[in-house]
Amino acid sequence: MVDIDSQIPTSYDPFADIKDSLAPGDKGYVHLRVQQRNGKKCLTTVQGLKEDFGYQKILKDLKKEFCCNGNVVNDKVLGKVIQLQGDHRKNVMNFLVKSKVVDKDRIKIHGF
Repeated sequence: MVDIDSQIPTSYDPFADIKDSLAPGDKGYVHLRVQQRNGKKCLTTVQGLKEDFGYQKILKDLKKEFCCNGNVVNDKVLGKVIQLQGDHRKNVMNFLVKSKVVDKDRIKIHGF
């Protein structure tokens, strides 16, 4: 008789060793995304900033710089996320680099 367990291939999970380290901002990347709302309206989200930064202070400066509204959302999975009204991905990237919050090579822009 042939042992059935030895013939069934096991599935390989390439992410098994990093499942514990999937915390937001774990790799040090800051993700800038745009989300379409309704019609021409869109929302820019900034995710992955380190927890020791003052999110409210950064938000205040971003709102003042780009003349838009925004808020900080505390998500269970993603942590703190900054939301801005309008598509400000490139502006936010330039602002974060200019103010030395994060290096340019640690920013990833997503969307359209």
